[in-house]
Amino acid sequence: MVVFALVLAGCASAPSADAAGAADPEGCLGSAEEALVDLECREITIAVENAYLPFNYISSETGEPGGWDYDTWNEICTRLHCTPVFTEVAWDAMIQSVADGQYDVAADGITITDERAEIVDFSEGYINIVQRLLVRQGETRFASIEDFVANPELVLGTQASTTNYETALTYMSADRIQAFEQFPFAVQALIAGDVDAVIIDEVVGMGYLGENKEALELIGPNISSDQLGFVFPKGSDLVDPVNQAIQSMKDDGFLNEVNVKFFGPDFTITYDDIVTE
Repeated sequence: MVVFALVLAGCASAPSADAAGAADPEGCLGSAEEALVDLECREITIAVENAYLPFNYISSETGEPGGWDYDTWNEICTRLHCTPVFTEVAWDAMIQSVADGQYDVAADGITITDERAEIVDFSEGYINIVQRLLVRQGETRFASIEDFVANPELVLGTQASTTNYETALTYMSADRIQAFEQFPFAVQALIAGDVDAVIIDEVVGMGYLGENKEALELIGPNISSDQLGFVFPKGSDLVDPVNQAIQSMKDDGFLNEVNVKFFGPDFTITYDDIVTE
């Protein structure tokens, strides 16, 4: 079962995507009269990968963007009277780009860590998420990360520059870890037998099970439990208003609803259904 902080969601419609995959704003959301904090229709540039289920994606059929980040940030801007401007940014450059002030905020399911907090500010946590091992169906050589570490012949795959990679390093040396630019490449390497397991956030791993349920499974106990938060440049004046919006969405049930929508069994979009390159 997915572990997350049930922190509910009416759902504003997602903006449309341009040819580059970035989403065009539909305009200012909400009203000054009802805003928790009136940002006076300020444009908020939101960095997303657009290839990270269930947080963000571009439908290969319609070209439209969607995901948890889109629904949630549309609602945040409704509560803060602002204009969401979603911008596609590669993961390996995302956090540093926000730190440099190129974007107002990064979404993309980012884990709150002390190391990252040295260069960016985080919102309060909005989801508690766990890491698991994704393996080929019928794997019998190991049943936990400890079993995996004990066999020096096994190679672990993951995505570069993620907390999944950092977690892997706490268990084994870098020469036993194969880091990929994106998780779809790591999962394909697993299916092909080039790596023996992939360490991945459970909610993301479940997306791969949806399209490869005959080939893959998640095994073993939780490896770690982390809070996810939004990332801002140091000293950003958006942190407090966004935290107020997050708390209000927890209080009235919006985050519970949006979490069920995207992390529950009714979410059926898989990596076969989205643009990943």
